[in-house]
Amino acid sequence: MLKFATLLVLACAPAFPQLSPAETWAVRSQNEYAIRANVTYGVQNNVETKLDAYVRRGVTGSQPTLIFIHGGGWILGTKEASAMSIEPWLEMGWNVFNVEYRLAKVSLAPAAVEDCQCALRFIADHAKDYNVDLGRIVVMGESAGGHLALTTGIIPASAGFVRQCPGGGFTGPGASENPKVAAILNWYGITDLNDMLSGPNQRGYAVAWFGSMPDREELARKVSPIQYVRRDLPPILTIQGDADPIVPYSQSTRLRDALEKAGAPNDLYTVHGAGHGNFSPDDRVKIYEKIHEFLTKYKIM
Repeated sequence: MLKFATLLVLACAPAFPQLSPAETWAVRSQNEYAIRANVTYGVQNNVETKLDAYVRRGVTGSQPTLIFIHGGGWILGTKEASAMSIEPWLEMGWNVFNVEYRLAKVSLAPAAVEDCQCALRFIADHAKDYNVDLGRIVVMGESAGGHLALTTGIIPASAGFVRQCPGGGFTGPGASENPKVAAILNWYGITDLNDMLSGPNQRGYAVAWFGSMPDREELARKVSPIQYVRRDLPPILTIQGDADPIVPYSQSTRLRDALEKAGAPNDLYTVHGAGHGNFSPDDRVKIYEKIHEFLTKYKIM
């Protein structure tokens, strides 16, 4: 009888709710990351350019690191507004740098390209301070940020976009070269700027980024990732919806074709019927499965 009563009491006792794995991670994450906000990585024409660093606590040794670059057609956007885009990487345990850059209202092209290359150099130059694994830096961006992820990872220092980097940027052996990234994740980024300045694919945000400068076609060529395709590039994964009205899907297919012809490692993941990043939750899960597969293939994850 006593045993039965005990069981009855236990059965009637209130059940304590259990946190889901996602909730548990969210609760613990503030203890697992040190956030260094608004770190100045450069000063150009009296404007401080800043980044936010999310650095894992309680670990020793260098860590895989994501550099994230926001979109907005080089005319809009902030790193703060794009903070949700980095959450999967924090859950995966990566260090993350969320980078801002000069928009067109402050400086026209090629300022954003210069800034992001300087950010890469700053991060590499301070790798020990942030526990960055220099062999596992991945650059990722969305839309204009996808373009900047590409230009950051593939345009060489000889193109001249690093002249304003503090102290010349990356120091030590190979200081004349940009740090090499392990991979580039290009979410619906622009790859050929001249295609966007006139003709059927003209876009107002691209025109605004160059303004009325007389040599805009030549400069557009110099900041177009498709002009720098070569065999020895880091692996590039491009992600885009084939119904994108903001960045023509042909920007991605043309880059893929050029990379394939050059023998450069790459893949194009098409989200059928999707527009400019308006991916469904299920689509995003599949995209991250593809990212895992891609980075695993090249031994980055």
